[in-house]
Amino acid sequence: MISKTYPLGSFERYPYVVILSRMEGKFLLSRHKQRTTWEFQGGHIEQGETPLQAAKRELFEESSAAAFEIEPLCDYWAGSEDGKSGACGVVFTAEIQKLGPLPESEMAETRLFESLPEQMTYPAITAAIMAYWGKNIRPHGLTQG
Repeated sequence: MISKTYPLGSFERYPYVVILSRMEGKFLLSRHKQRTTWEFQGGHIEQGETPLQAAKRELFEESSAAAFEIEPLCDYWAGSEDGKSGACGVVFTAEIQKLGPLPESEMAETRLFESLPEQMTYPAITAAIMAYWGKNIRPHGLTQG
């Protein structure tokens, strides 16, 4: 699998969102109940939702974020090496101020990390997002969640 980042608005339609979330200067990652790996929060954009609405919903469902600021960072595409299959989405960054109880859903736990662990669920997507984020950090102007 390969993954690339693009400027916001590069695609007509967005089926997915990914949220690069941080709290207290650390990365907040989630672990799915059926996996041993860690991941940023994210998922499908439901019918009638905007990418921002989906990002806020997924962030709460997968991390229990109760108070946060969020903003779009970039678009991404992930798929096969030949480019014949894949999916795109919007990447958001979130700064979390407060966590609540983790909702009963697909996530087993969340944890703060100083740096990303080697055991990431989607390593190609994570690498592309982190490279873009590292070059384009925007600490201000986030949207209140």
